[in-house]
Amino acid sequence: MTGLLGLGGHLGGWRHPDAWSDQVMNLDHAITLARTAERGKFDLLFLADGNAVRQMDKPALFAANSPSDRPAVFEPLTLLTAVSQHTSCIGLLATATTTYDEPYSLARRFASLDHLSKGRACWNIVTSSYPDDSLNYSRTEHVAKDIRYERAREFVTIAKGLWDSWAEDAFVQDKATGQFLDPTRVRVLNHVGKHFSVKGPLNVARMPQGYPVLFLAGQSEDGRELAAQHADCVFAVANTKPAGQAFYADVKGRLDRYARAANSLRILPGAAVYVGRTRAEADELFEELQSLIAPSLGVPYLSKLVEMDLSGIPLDDPLPDLSGETLGIASFRKTIAEMAARDRLTIRQTYERVLPSMGHVTFKGNASDIADQMEDWYNGKACDGFNVTMPVLPRCLNDFVTLVIPELQRRGLFRTEYHGHTLRERMGLPTPKNPYFTSGVKAAE
Repeated sequence: MTGLLGLGGHLGGWRHPDAWSDQVMNLDHAITLARTAERGKFDLLFLADGNAVRQMDKPALFAANSPSDRPAVFEPLTLLTAVSQHTSCIGLLATATTTYDEPYSLARRFASLDHLSKGRACWNIVTSSYPDDSLNYSRTEHVAKDIRYERAREFVTIAKGLWDSWAEDAFVQDKATGQFLDPTRVRVLNHVGKHFSVKGPLNVARMPQGYPVLFLAGQSEDGRELAAQHADCVFAVANTKPAGQAFYADVKGRLDRYARAANSLRILPGAAVYVGRTRAEADELFEELQSLIAPSLGVPYLSKLVEMDLSGIPLDDPLPDLSGETLGIASFRKTIAEMAARDRLTIRQTYERVLPSMGHVTFKGNASDIADQMEDWYNGKACDGFNVTMPVLPRCLNDFVTLVIPELQRRGLFRTEYHGHTLRERMGLPTPKNPYFTSGVKAAE
């Protein structure tokens, strides 16, 4: 899996000579990336998203546009719908919040994308980590974490219920008899809960995939349990193999209580890949990008990742204690804190280590080196695959497809062709059965 935003995954990626210019709202770039990734037989394209313009109170970050801020981007499902018409097999993954949206509207949008893409829609379920999102939704403060997860559980349950509104054979469209649909093959949801009241049914026919492929990124206790209950895939934050193995074992170990098989959930850590035709070429790219990060940018971005203002601390002092709860994404804060303590890093050393991968693992070298590292994580049960970050676009995606993919294919670690009609089939994920309908049987009341 790889990202669809054209800025690149390194803080200085968009400034590199090989990076695209004209990055703002550029549909042509998105289509080019999608076609390149599909040529490489990637599973998915990922479009991260938020619901606010970020970092306006941090002038250095705001002016430089760090990769996860996205001050001007397409609404994700709108963009992925456009991209779907220029691709045929690759999955289309969009972030959408359960905190500042409604289940009916969101279920309808993803069901529409699944039909328009012929079964390739994916939903990254988030509870909104950025506190200022709340200010755009008639609130004065961010919703508390426990309430966000409580709402998310109810939200996802409703969405699944709405996607189960219609039997696959509900729309008979019989010209001879004049019957367009079978009234016995539709179910009204009638959900009344703590956060939502939704009658249904959904005004979209049963999706090709049943449900979109469901992703979660939560690393907290609540996030892991929600993933074990509902997710098909989980984003992981692990910058060492042992950390990846621990997360993998923990989340997979929760599946039994939801009567799920281990292979019904895929765990995908992020990985920033710096590949060259030689190791020297990969090193050169890495150093070129590192030279573009001045302390005036590195410190504010590290402050953002750990949710603590580090600007008043000398660069060569140790990273301060980062224990305690946060309103935002706790996984990056925890991972960075553990790394800095383990390796006794200063603030300068920490941002120099973190920013090339934005807190994830970094793989660097020639194609064989990259494949070795990926294979080691995969065989060691630290992952089921990777969310690959490309530091400079389009260069790094082109190089990955040209150099790394053939090496993975040679080792038998990656597909050479797409198989199956839907993304779920191509990924070997189960297709959800509609619990309310079987062939020729009326919906349960």
